[in-house]
Amino acid sequence: MSSKKGTSASWSRRKFLKAGALGAGAAGLILPDVVSAGTATNQEVNCILLFLVGGPSHLDTFDMKPNAPENVRGPFRPAPTSVPGMQISEHLPRTASLAKYFSIVRSVHHTAAPIHETGHQLMQTGSLFTEGRESPHFGSALSYLRGPRDRDVPPFVVVPGPIRSTGVSVSHGQTAGPLGERFGPMFYDVAVENSASPRSGSETDCMVQEDRERPVEARRFESLTSMTTRRAFDLRRESEATRSRYGLHTFGQSTLLARRLVEHGVRFVTVNMFDTVFDRLTWDCHADGATLATTLDDYATTLCPMFDQTYSALLEDLHQRGMLSNTLVLAFGEFGRTPVINARGGRDHWTGAWSVLFAGGGLRGGQVIGATDAWGGEIKDRPVQPANIAATVYRSLGIDPNVIPTTTGRVMACAAAEPIIELF
Repeated sequence: MSSKKGTSASWSRRKFLKAGALGAGAAGLILPDVVSAGTATNQEVNCILLFLVGGPSHLDTFDMKPNAPENVRGPFRPAPTSVPGMQISEHLPRTASLAKYFSIVRSVHHTAAPIHETGHQLMQTGSLFTEGRESPHFGSALSYLRGPRDRDVPPFVVVPGPIRSTGVSVSHGQTAGPLGERFGPMFYDVAVENSASPRSGSETDCMVQEDRERPVEARRFESLTSMTTRRAFDLRRESEATRSRYGLHTFGQSTLLARRLVEHGVRFVTVNMFDTVFDRLTWDCHADGATLATTLDDYATTLCPMFDQTYSALLEDLHQRGMLSNTLVLAFGEFGRTPVINARGGRDHWTGAWSVLFAGGGLRGGQVIGATDAWGGEIKDRPVQPANIAATVYRSLGIDPNVIPTTTGRVMACAAAEPIIELF
């Protein structure tokens, strides 16, 4: 198997940094003349994006290869789901029971540098940022075109905070780009220190906390004095049972908050599962014994169970509340992991193939779309690129991504690709 998409990417990293630096002082994008923005019929679909920062191993979660050699298939066994013929990791049992609600796209790939930042940009905007040109996050485009659903709540929120350092100091794709700072996300932290007793402690123990150290491009939302806003952001209004069901950890409580925010009128919420990949357990399982020490054992004991609990709770909760049909739920990372386990027992970066989950928002569940080869390293059927992901998101939200008007009186194309039509 070719190793062209592995982690020996110093040339690609330099090229990426050089491209990002070119034209950094440019006034804006060069875009074609204005045309009217086209939209689909459904303008009421909201979105929750669970961004699995670090890049989960598809081979150990949603694209198992039990017949591959041991150093490829890894230590985990595939397990059946509630959909006949669909199998996922044995460490995702709750997710497996809800397979009818989501579809797995197993053939996502890109050819850009195999570093976190390219994936962050591509997967949240549909394009790679070059020559100082950025594209807007899905949530910013939605915010710009639709505005707030309720004047007391922001249209686009990121919790529990922005992605910080993942190795290269460039944009992670969570801004409004040429649409302007006004349409960027509001960032909020979730305090979970006393989450075992959510109604005890001080007034702010279980409230969402605004981070006072956000980057300058982060837009602030000031009207927390309104009753609607305070109610939306107050996790103490949830029962202890509900909070426990989502998981008494930052990812679980942030995802519960995402449901509350959508319920109260926020159009798009991104939940960053982690804000960095260094010096903590994340999906970035290099097993290097230093700052990137996560191993596949950590997948089994911590990461998969955490995701399994939170993702399943979210789907069940949205379904029970009648919200799943008009709430698109995305779950993905920035790339996959190397087919061959490295000498330390981990897996490295791999952009040649990985899996993405789609649920709700009027999309069809219970499907597996696309396929990888016997080792999970290359696409065998139905290739899907990040631009196709973006086009699918925009179509579900009722937006034509090819004619988004900007504040300069021009338009931009945010997803120059076809949507994944099998999902509709």
